[in-house]
Amino acid sequence: MSRVCDLTGKSAMKGHNVSNSNVKTKRKFYPNLQLKKFYIPEEDRWITLKVSTSALKTINKNGISSCIQKFLKKGYI
Repeated sequence: MSRVCDLTGKSAMKGHNVSNSNVKTKRKFYPNLQLKKFYIPEEDRWITLKVSTSALKTINKNGISSCIQKFLKKGYI
């Protein structure tokens, strides 16, 4: 199960842990993903998506149908 947002395509970034002695060790910064169920009234069905919290805020503001159409148009899905 990959850690990628289904709508925006956000995935893990690479970086370093930096200690007090300035020794750098590799680490990953994972996106804040949540598994959520959404109801689509046009299709009269529920879908389950793994979305980032920033995508959740966008869905709450604009609605799931318009967000899916927008992300399809941009090519994220």
